[in-house]
Amino acid sequence: MSRSVVNAGAPRCERCKFPLRWCICAGERTIECPLAIDVLIHHREFWRPTSTGRLINRVIPASRGHVFRHDLPLNESAIRRQERELWILHPLGEPLPTRAPSAPPQVLLLDGSWREAARMMHGVESWGRLVSLPMTGPSRYLLRDQQGAGNYSTVEALLFLLAALGWHAEHAMLRLQFELHVYAGLRARGEKTAAEIFLAESSIREAFSEILVDLNRPRPRE
Repeated sequence: MSRSVVNAGAPRCERCKFPLRWCICAGERTIECPLAIDVLIHHREFWRPTSTGRLINRVIPASRGHVFRHDLPLNESAIRRQERELWILHPLGEPLPTRAPSAPPQVLLLDGSWREAARMMHGVESWGRLVSLPMTGPSRYLLRDQQGAGNYSTVEALLFLLAALGWHAEHAMLRLQFELHVYAGLRARGEKTAAEIFLAESSIREAFSEILVDLNRPRPRE
């Protein structure tokens, strides 16, 4: 019978926040990206191991994270980078520009539930250009109920943007980090069948074969 070490309250890794049994830090690979990336993370999201906003900040060291709280005002000067055009990714924005920008923009990602992201959007929409992405196909983010077709995780929004702008190497590297994150999350919940189905369609089987062997190594019950 499968066990969820998440529900069992197992000790967690300080960095990835997964239970130590399913820590994925050994698979972490640093990604350099031309975009200036900032993630506005709702305070409820910050401590969740399923947060893909925090995943972005871990694997793209030049990115920055900012915590959103209802009771604290947003500091525009601490988030906006004056030398870059600011794109705020949100489904209610204008379509992605058909021409690539002359200089890589600053991208602000909103990390939280759909309701939380809507509230954050209202606080920052006057700072720059709201941009929506041509996102299609099923989400690979199986750690949350995405609340309907066409809804994606924060890191998937960044993946779509990287592909649309032609940064395919960065897209491929980030995709691997994301899929390892999802796989470990499913295993940590005891959802072994779902994890194996997910893995069968993922390139992490080859990219992280040794790490997957170690993750699946039998361990004594705690």
